Amino acid sequence: MNDTISPSRGERWLRVLAGEPASAAPVRHADAPLGQETARFIAVVPDADNRFPRARENVIGLEQGWRVAQAVREVIVADAPTSKRRPIVAIVDVKSQAYGYREEMLGIHLACAAAVDAYASARLAGHPVIALIVGPAMSGAFLAHGYQADRILALDAPGTMVHAMGKEAAARVTRRCVEALDALGETITPMSYSLTGGFAKLGLLDRLIEDVDADMPTGAQVAKVQAALAEAAVSARTGSRALSRRLDSDTARTTRAASIEVRRRLAMQWDTV
Repeated sequence: MNDTISPSRGERWLRVLAGEPASAAPVRHADAPLGQETARFIAVVPDADNRFPRARENVIGLEQGWRVAQAVREVIVADAPTSKRRPIVAIVDVKSQAYGYREEMLGIHLACAAAVDAYASARLAGHPVIALIVGPAMSGAFLAHGYQADRILALDAPGTMVHAMGKEAAARVTRRCVEALDALGETITPMSYSLTGGFAKLGLLDRLIEDVDADMPTGAQVAKVQAALAEAAVSARTGSRALSRRLDSDTARTTRAASIEVRRRLAMQWDTV
């Protein structure tokens, strides 16, 4: 495989946080110290020689989904006999899922589901699963790589965003220009492409890490991110491992009040059946 292309933001952060990766593109991982323990860091990176043309950038395709699942399950199996399970850090810099005719025929939904299931299994088995958003976290790619985390952290930097689709695609679907879409995001929180204006207000973001250069971080900035990750890992070991905690924050109770009420009523009806 051709690993000489310029590294993506996700790969750069993997290297500064964990050193030389132990695996090749398109999914790289490395084990490195985090606080007082060792963690596994995983990043999806571009792969110019990938056999699937749609999966040559930092996206989740067939191979990426299965390899993410493998990297996570290796940790689950290795730590199963121990009493303390190591943290798993998903470094998130994924543009999209790699949809194409061949990917659909060969089951990209199964590959993405395998990654989701691996992260969820690790979380429920006692591994603190932390997502660190350093670039785009888009659509099904983020669902497969990062969204199942106990804690979600993000760099407050240009280029970091969480959304169902890119601005240009969303503008085409909604028959609006990009500028009108941005204006809509200022009044409708889920439509916002701003981490502070959208994702954080939904109660889904645990911490926004400020004053960090996402492309060329200094040593002090890397140490700041490492400390935030270590703190998140400690926090994740306490309380419930269920993701329902995301509905308990003050911001979620304000911006997702209707959603919370729908869930309450559905649970009430389900329990009476």
